Order: sequence, then structure tokens, then C-alpha cells
Amino acid sequence: MDPKDNNLCAGEHEVNEHDVRLEKVKKLEGIGQSPWPVYKSVAHTTEQAKKAFAADATTTEVFTLAGRLMTRRDHGKTFFGHVQDRDGKLQIYIKKDIVGDQSFDFFKHFIDLGDIVWVKGTLFITKMGELTVNVQEISLLSKCLHPLPEKFHGLTDIEQRYRQRYLDLISNVESKEKFKKRSLIIKAIRDFLQDRDFLEVETPMLHPIAGGAIAKPFITHHNAYDIDLYLRIAPELYLKRLVIGGLERVFEINRNFRNEGVSTRHNPEFTALEFYMAHGDCEMGLNLTEQLLQFAIHKALGTLAISFQGKTIDFSGSFKRLTVEQSLIEIGNVSPADLKPDTIDAFFAKNGLDIPMVQGHGAKLFALFEHFVEPYIVQPTFIIGYPIEVSPLAKRDPNNKDLAARFELFVHGMELANGFTELNDPFDQAERFKMQCKAKEAGDQEAHSFDADYIKALEYGLAPTVGVGIGIDRFVMMLTDTTSIKDVILFPTLKQAKE
Repeated sequence: MDPKDNNLCAGEHEVNEHDVRLEKVKKLEGIGQSPWPVYKSVAHTTEQAKKAFAADATTTEVFTLAGRLMTRRDHGKTFFGHVQDRDGKLQIYIKKDIVGDQSFDFFKHFIDLGDIVWVKGTLFITKMGELTVNVQEISLLSKCLHPLPEKFHGLTDIEQRYRQRYLDLISNVESKEKFKKRSLIIKAIRDFLQDRDFLEVETPMLHPIAGGAIAKPFITHHNAYDIDLYLRIAPELYLKRLVIGGLERVFEINRNFRNEGVSTRHNPEFTALEFYMAHGDCEMGLNLTEQLLQFAIHKALGTLAISFQGKTIDFSGSFKRLTVEQSLIEIGNVSPADLKPDTIDAFFAKNGLDIPMVQGHGAKLFALFEHFVEPYIVQPTFIIGYPIEVSPLAKRDPNNKDLAARFELFVHGMELANGFTELNDPFDQAERFKMQCKAKEAGDQEAHSFDADYIKALEYGLAPTVGVGIGIDRFVMMLTDTTSIKDVILFPTLKQAKE
């Protein structure tokens, strides 16, 4: 579709401006000038230019930069403006006597806000004290056919920010900085694990059996094999196959997909870290998780005391630890007498809560934890002593067969991490899968399926192993003081837009 022949992309408020710019495109082509010419060499970023001048204010170096024109002010025979590149903005000064009549007139008549331009010149400080490029040459690199959002407020329409993330990044410095910080956080996580001899791997996104977590999958169909496949809900079972194969320390940072509700904390497609370490247990995984998060936070922010939603969250030192039952008493203010096997059903009824489909006293305790405790945890807190009924892939606690050797980390009402000593007994794992199948038959769409191939892999021997999963999106939310997961995912899942 030729943009010169239609206005379908433009909103009604910008149709006239769009037409004006299309007319400039036709005029440019009429005089033999391409609105989208070939590449020109760019030697510097705006930040590099600023640093060079800060190091030597007498420098006469000639800088070549490129960026999007964000402002322009016409003063007759001079122009001031700002170009924006990946590092930031820098003012430019265009004087007719310096660039020549032809270049000056070209800028005046053909270059608009939003166009990407190339400039060459020296640096100086204006009377207003702003570092500026004294332009010697200027060229158009790419024509922008639509006006940018209003410069003083940026792109404020939330829906438009998500659907047109490119406009959000152009207009809102805060958004760009969040995603730069996200990249820094993920790099810190990689550095931490690789420095401890963990190998980064990639496992399948398409699974013949949905497994590795308790969640509802997306289903697709592979035509060549004529089989249904599932977008992965977690990479866990494949990563543990690698540990069985002798890759004793592995990790993966990649997408998971869960066919569940959308909220400020849930996106159907999300990024998670999972790492597995042979010859380790739940306690080692808990300590490693604590150290990893502290390392990444300090790398990203330079401090372990972060501000989130008006509260200071302190990640320094050892995080608090509570069992599920202790947390119900200490944080949920539930009486121990109401948590006993013969009184807990009455407590559910008294509070108008549904008893969970998964059978067992432990499952009921966990359901109460989600209601009375999870939303009210503020400081980093490890919840331990999880019921075995809600931990189908975890090894039993050696001191209490009704509990899993498992932990979850909660901060400000959000789950950030989940880890446990991996179940490596193939017979126990098979029985757990059977229990999950019964729950699925009873109507639990999130229950685990029976994975016979994984049981066979376990029969070859999985060393004592600890595994941990961390939600990257939620972690980035916390470190950028962001309330919606959509603000830290470049292209979040949205309803189909109305035409």
C-alpha cells in the first residue's frame, strides 16, 4: 500500500497535516530527492558529543550525528531545534550564512518535526547556557508522514501508548528509560548466573504435553504431523531433562504463555527466568535467589532500598521467612484454632470462601494464604512449608512428608520467585501426575497432565537438584516503580482494536 495514495493510517485530527507532508514527498521526488535516501555515516551519539565537550570545552572537533527532529524554532535566517537519538537530545543551530542558501531553504520547506535528520558541525554554548551543534551540513534521512504527539505532554493516551509503542518511545523519555533498565536487569541476571558456571540454554516453545506448571495452556495445531501442540506454560520439565543429561547448571530467560486472565500483574505472554542446579536443595536455591536479586537490584539502581508505590522496600540482608501457617497467623491475623483440620471448613464457610477443588488440609491452608496473606506482604518475605498438594513437582520436606521442600518470594503483594528441591523419585512423580489427572477429570483446567516421557527421563536418574523460577516482568515493575505489567512489556497483549 502506497502511503502517498491514501490516508487510512492517519487519524482525523491529522489528515490535513498528513496531506501536507505527502505533498512534500511528491515535490521532493519531483526534484530528484528521495524522502528516504541511502545511509550516511554517523560517528557520534548526542551523549558522546556532550561528554567530549565536558572533557574539553575548547574542542574544535567536527561531530556527525543523526536523530529525530523533536523541536524547531524559526528566527528568519536562523533555526534552533533539537535532535533526539538513542542517548538523548541535543540542540542544533542552523544559520543560513553557514549552511548556504540551498541547504537552509531545503530545511525550511521540506523538513518537519519527526523527520530523521543528519547533521555535521562543531559544539558551542548558547547565551542561554545550552550545549548546541553549530550546523555546517544537514540532510534528510527519513521522512515522517504524521505529526508527533504534542511535545509538552508526550503521548498520554494509555491505549495508544501500548498499541503504538514506537510513538510512546519517541515521546516519553520515562518509557524509554524503563526498557533500558529492563535490559540492564536481564544482563545483570545473566552475568550473575554465568559467573557461577550456569549454562544458558533454549528449550522448546511448542510442547506435546502442557507441563512444568499449574496453568491453562494455549492450544495450536501442527499440520504436517497433524497433532495438537501447546504453547509452553513453563520450561521446567525440559530444563530438568538437560540436568539429567549432565548439564548440571542451566538457565533460560524466555517467554511462557498462559491462557488466563489479564490484569495489571498478568499478561498471557510473559518473560521468566528458570535456573536449575544439580547437587543442591531448597535452602541453597533460596540463598542463591536472594543473592541474585540483590546483585541485579544493585547493578540497576545502585542501592538495595527501592521506592515502590510510595513505600521503601528494603532488599538488604536476609529476607524474612515464614511458613504458610505462620504467615496466616502473623500477617493474616487468623486464629490457630481456625486452621485445624476439623475447624478449617467452618472457617471457609464463615468467610464466604469456596473450598479448593484440590483435596487435602494443606490445599485449604494455601487457599487461605492467597486470600488473607499474599496481598498484604510488603517487605521481601520467603514463604516456606508449602503443602504437598499444591506442589506436584517438588520433593517432600525430609522432616515432614505433608510439606514440600519449597519456597516462594513475595514483595508488596506480588510473587516474584518460586523454587524447590526437585522431585527426582520417578515413582512418587508418577503418583503426583495421577493425582493431577484426577483433578483435571474433576474439572480443574489448570491441573498437570501425565508426562510419561518425563517419567522415563527420571528413571535414568536426576541428581539432587534445586530449581527456581523468577518473573522478570514483575521484577522490572518493582525496580521501575511501575503499577502495570503492560508498561514494562514492549508489546503487551491487547484486545483487537476497532477499525
